[in-house]
Amino acid sequence: MFLIQTVSLSQTTDLLRMEYTHIPENDFGISTSRYRALFNIPIKMGKENYLVAGSEYNTYRFEFNNPLPFPSGSLEEIHIVDVNLGYILKWNPSWRFVGIATPRLASNFVEGIENNDFLFNFSALVWKEKPDIDKPFRLILGLTFNSATGLPFPLPLINYQKRFHPNWSYSLGIPRMDLKYYIRKKHVLQTALFLDGYFVNIQNDILLPGNILGTTVSLSALVSAIGYQYKISKYISFYSLLGYSLTQEGLLRDGGRNRAYTLNDEGNIYLRTGFKISIF
Repeated sequence: MFLIQTVSLSQTTDLLRMEYTHIPENDFGISTSRYRALFNIPIKMGKENYLVAGSEYNTYRFEFNNPLPFPSGSLEEIHIVDVNLGYILKWNPSWRFVGIATPRLASNFVEGIENNDFLFNFSALVWKEKPDIDKPFRLILGLTFNSATGLPFPLPLINYQKRFHPNWSYSLGIPRMDLKYYIRKKHVLQTALFLDGYFVNIQNDILLPGNILGTTVSLSALVSAIGYQYKISKYISFYSLLGYSLTQEGLLRDGGRNRAYTLNDEGNIYLRTGFKISIF
């Protein structure tokens, strides 16, 4: 699940996104707020080819209301900063090639920037789209590599979206699947199943019970949600989601990326709202 943000970037068609997510306190006494901002700028390099430059910033803020067996100050705020550089090459009227490189800083930044804060993601994929037919669809096939996984090889990436009825569409893939109902031109209801999470370096390692050092913090969650989207225009919309994390695992990990301490492994309510400008 450390691939989540790489895969999201590979599948997103957003030029701008501003988003807020809140996970309220559960029995573990932890509440979470996430603020996300993303922009991508396509630069035309030829008749049908584009260079895409952009960035994404996420900050997570935590409140710990139950006592922990270690100081929690260095975990109260963490940050993820991506710089995105991609190229879109049109092979023929149906197929495009997309390559995306994403250097990343993921840290609590209590001591500036350290070597362990740096991660690197790369995706290469082909993209087929038929937007102007009775049942428009989009197919994405590719490979993605993420240095946070510790795996020395890329992993497969697949996503398929189809408008199979004037009022219905679906999307199948990772990290998201959804089913949408278009009530009217401007109003959309949806159900969704998606992955969420992060993998972040913790500067000033945390001494845990058993003399284990916690060096990174991670979250992996599978969320089921219902949502509403209001489309100001074809490409501009507001949206909101109300969901529940069916599985959730928030961990402190040691230097070998092994489980060192469980922060939260209980499902919880999941709230998200935002604004976006897309190209499709």
